[in-house]
Order: sequence, then C-alpha cells, then structure tokens
Amino acid sequence: MAQVQLADGALNYQLDGPEHAPVLVLSNSLGTDLHMWDTQVPAFAAHFRVLRYDTRGHGGSLVTEGPYSIEQLGQDVLALLDALNIERAHFCGLSMGGLIGQWLGINAGERLNRLIVCNTAAKIGNPEVWNPRIEMVLRDRQQAMTGLRDASIARWFTPAYAAAHPEQAKRITDMLAATSPEGYAANCGAVRDADFRDQLGEIRVPLLAIAGTEDAVTPPSGSLFIQEHVVGAEYAEFHAAHLSNVEVGEPFSRRVIDFLLAR
Repeated sequence: MAQVQLADGALNYQLDGPEHAPVLVLSNSLGTDLHMWDTQVPAFAAHFRVLRYDTRGHGGSLVTEGPYSIEQLGQDVLALLDALNIERAHFCGLSMGGLIGQWLGINAGERLNRLIVCNTAAKIGNPEVWNPRIEMVLRDRQQAMTGLRDASIARWFTPAYAAAHPEQAKRITDMLAATSPEGYAANCGAVRDADFRDQLGEIRVPLLAIAGTEDAVTPPSGSLFIQEHVVGAEYAEFHAAHLSNVEVGEPFSRRVIDFLLAR
C-alpha cells in the first residue's frame, strides 16, 4: 500500500492490476477499509487497474476534525486521481462510498467513465438516527466501536451468511472496531447531512445501482429511486444484506464487470 499527501494529511491507497488498463476506483462503506473489496480484486484486476483507498477517517488514512461532508470526501477522491495522474476512471462505491459516487457523478462527471453505486440511497437515515450514534461514539470511544462491531453482523450480513461464513463476517466487522472513533463520528456526520434526491438528474454518466434484498440499512427502494431518477441507469438486486459485495462474491463481481465492459 502507498499514500498520497493531501493538504491536511495522507490518504492510504492500493493499486492492483495491469498498469495501463482502465482505472476502477473502489470506495469503502462507513466503518470498513479498502480490504472490504478483497473478494472482488482478483476478478476486477483481470480487466482493470484497481485503485482502492481508505476514506478519510478510516484505515490508514488521515483522521481530521469532523464533521466531514460528502463533498469533502469526494474532493479527496479527485485529489487522489490528480496525484496519480488519472484523468478519468470508473467508480464503484458501497453505502457511504455510494454517496461519494453520487456526488462525483453530479459534480465531476467529466472525471468518470461509468459509475456503480451499491447498497446506498440518495439520502440515508436522518439526524434522529445519526446524532445519538455520533454522541455515543465520541463519549464512549473504543467501547462504543466494539459495541457497534458486535451489532454490525446482523446489519451487514444475512443470518444464513453469518452462520455459514463466521470467519469472513468477523474479518469485515473487525474493521469497524479498528476504525478511529473520531473518524467514524466525523463520517457519520457526512452521511447524515448528504441528500442528493433533487440532484440525481444531473448525473449523465452510465450508472448501475445495486441493492440487497435483505438490506435493512439501505433497502432496495433507495437504489430503485436512484435508478428511476438517472437517465438510462441500470439496476441489479442480489439476495444479500448491506455488504452485498462480500456476501454475494462472484456474481456481484461479474455483474459489475459486465456493466463496465458493455459498449
């Protein structure tokens, strides 16, 4: 892994795949890091130069004072592309990463080739959901992160998947316990304040919205809303909870690749 220096700190990233292949940027969900995409990388790297990064406040990236905004996180992506001399790229983001993708599609579409937004919505939750969580995390710190980790298995995976793949579920949820409380709370603020419902029509790049049938965090209705409000957008649905890329694995990867390679 490597880092690029932003104005206020370092952003952690990893590149895989052929050096001169089209670039595919992968953006993590709230409370995970770039390794949430490990399942996809071998398949994606057969076709693309895969650029994963830890969103500000996560993993090995900078943790700055919050709250953050989705615009700020989107600008981090543009700074990363600029630092690596990447003019245009595909972008695939899940949950919070999907909000970042929507911001990029609305405000920097000229930097995108194709856009995939997974297990997300134009607006996720409300202040009544996010503010108590932010207050708890900043008050109880690591104890709160451990508690969120233990509760996340039920939100992120279906019971059948968690029972059949306990080591994989633990690997992903342990990322949450390892996340900086300050960084997590700051990103909760970004998700809380994001609302792109009235701007989706400004997205002009080809878009695929992916949903999980059992996703209680961002139900399929949120992805269908995006698909209905972006001209020409496609929609795919898998039997999965919130982290559909992890739970579904190869079929998820194949659907993304088919969309990105379509003419």
